[in-house]
Amino acid sequence: MTLPKGFGSGGSGGASSADVEKMIGRRVENMTGIITISYIAAWLATFGGTAAGYFYYPWAYPTPSGHYAFIVLTIIEAIGYLFCVKVMEEGTKKKSNGIVGATLAATAVGTILISLFVGT
Repeated sequence: MTLPKGFGSGGSGGASSADVEKMIGRRVENMTGIITISYIAAWLATFGGTAAGYFYYPWAYPTPSGHYAFIVLTIIEAIGYLFCVKVMEEGTKKKSNGIVGATLAATAVGTILISLFVGT
């Protein structure tokens, strides 16, 4: 691989992982936190969207329909979050099972509680 000027070790022609990291920026393996925060923000935005139906337009959007949409969208977001983190860490020694499990469990419990007590 030919490296841009200023990267690499002279004429060896090979790129080290440090050189690649300098060229492309931060490694994705270290972004579990930002992906987790993004997932939680998306989940809260999903609740905000369905809450508009619960509180502002109850005559147009029945509560059971809002709950169904919220649950289905939460499942889709959770699958996407899980795949993002697992694909991002593929081939590394990083272990994020704890943070992924805790985040998914918390949003599952939150979804159940919201479906039980909000809009009824």
